[in-house]
Amino acid sequence: MTQDHPPTTARAGALQTYVPGVAMVRAYERRWAGKDVVAGLVLSALLVPQGMAYAELAGLPAVTGLYTSILCLIGYAVFGPSRILVLGPDSSLGPMIAATILPLMLAGGDPARAIALASFLALLVGVVMVVAGLAHFGFVADLLSKPTQIGYMNGLALTIVVGQLPKLLGFSVDADGLIAETRAFVTGVADGLANSTAAILGIVSLVGILVLNRFLPKIPAVLVAVVLASLAVNLFNLEAHGVSTVGVLPQGFPPLTIPTVHWSDIGPLFLGAVAIAVVALADTMSTASSFAARRGDRVHGDQEMIGIGAANLAAGLFQGFPVSTSGSRTAVAEQAGSRSQVTGLVGAAVITIVLLFATGLMQYVPQPTLGAIVIAAALSLADVPATLRLWRQRRTEFMLSIVALLGVALLGVLPGILLAIALSILNVFRRVWWPHRAELGRVEGMAGLHDTERYPDSELLPGLVVYRYDAPLIFANSRMFADSIRAMADERADLRWVLVAAEPVTDVDTTAADMLEDLDEWLNERGVSLVFAEMKDPVQEKIVRYGLTRTIDPRHFFRTIDEAVQAYVAETGATWSPNEDKP
Repeated sequence: MTQDHPPTTARAGALQTYVPGVAMVRAYERRWAGKDVVAGLVLSALLVPQGMAYAELAGLPAVTGLYTSILCLIGYAVFGPSRILVLGPDSSLGPMIAATILPLMLAGGDPARAIALASFLALLVGVVMVVAGLAHFGFVADLLSKPTQIGYMNGLALTIVVGQLPKLLGFSVDADGLIAETRAFVTGVADGLANSTAAILGIVSLVGILVLNRFLPKIPAVLVAVVLASLAVNLFNLEAHGVSTVGVLPQGFPPLTIPTVHWSDIGPLFLGAVAIAVVALADTMSTASSFAARRGDRVHGDQEMIGIGAANLAAGLFQGFPVSTSGSRTAVAEQAGSRSQVTGLVGAAVITIVLLFATGLMQYVPQPTLGAIVIAAALSLADVPATLRLWRQRRTEFMLSIVALLGVALLGVLPGILLAIALSILNVFRRVWWPHRAELGRVEGMAGLHDTERYPDSELLPGLVVYRYDAPLIFANSRMFADSIRAMADERADLRWVLVAAEPVTDVDTTAADMLEDLDEWLNERGVSLVFAEMKDPVQEKIVRYGLTRTIDPRHFFRTIDEAVQAYVAETGATWSPNEDKP
């Protein structure tokens, strides 16, 4: 008698694949509860002040940062595959959100319109991420190479710090762009716009956060700074001395809201959403990989995209804005003993309680301290040691990093990220377009053949050039390949064979096939044979399919370089001799 359990099991397995929260509930162990609750309480101490600070960084009311934190934590707990990652408002996305929505704002800067635009942006980010995850586009994170990512983050850090300096010192400027903001800040300080009380409070908050993070990392530095600064404002009535505060937040849980925007807004918002999605995915994959390696877990890239997408969709439906993974908050959760996404749910519950019953707690939080929180986060984005390492290790990638930095700093955040992606793609193309190539010779005491530039004392066989081309042969580099071999043929009157060490050649497209046919005919007219060794079977099958064996002798395809060299020696009687071109 047959049973229907297998289909049911299959459906349950599919549900757990796309809704990992189900699997988490089923596998949850009671002994984890205490640690998850404690970690959630510790995490919430960081989520509240950072959520407010990053909301203002994005040009939005502070309370939207709390709305965003609640819903994204719930969304990721249901659809996210990682047991440890913590999502939320992020310092790297704040400027990107502001750069997307501020140009669409009407005169006067209506906060309701800003919230609607940011929420719609979060929905678009969510849709992009979910669709990309379902389509298995997790590889998109690779569009940002490490050097360009370092440069982008350095530029972002510089932009954020300059933008927050006026708030740190208790005044504001009306400027856009790094140069204009720097000029306005310097002018404001010179004109005496800085408030000395606010400046002292902001600078002390910043120094305190940095010192605690450096020497006592287990202490929640942000919470300590916010609590002490708020107490100072209340006890010493610093508002009377010109220190602005967050004020009393709107009470209550955010209602389900479908954001409405103008049709003309959708194009710019979609472009911003794509850029934000790429940055969020790259940040998430790097963070997830780091923490998964420590815990012995695997990273599920496509499901991570769905999880981030669900978090953004949830935030966008409740007056939130785009979110990403936070390495710092994830580290706090891990250090506090987190075992599952219940930690995030506890954090969401704490924030909800604050919104329902304790909004007055936030009224004395000073704006200079929020500026200090953002600046401290921005400084953690910058990676000067990695930039210096690029300078020492590879100058071309250092220059890519600097161009990405300047792109963000001078062109703006969104153009900067698009420039960073373009640079990464161009760098890949450059390596295919201008690959490393070498003539090989025999080196005494070493097996095989080696680059004659690295080993100028290598020996050569008269009339033979062994040529290695470290790239697939495609339309972009086929002319370079042909020109290199033609130049060798023109320089060496005794040339008999051009032996291509074809192991690095992973492909030959139709443009390159036509080039090889023309090149072989040109060489044959000069009594020179074009020969291949170690060509991969799939590539050789393409050569046959293209019909190149009409001109290239099928016997001139050898399994190994040694076999080809032995055939040449047998045909010509040549013997190895010192390289006459050595310096």
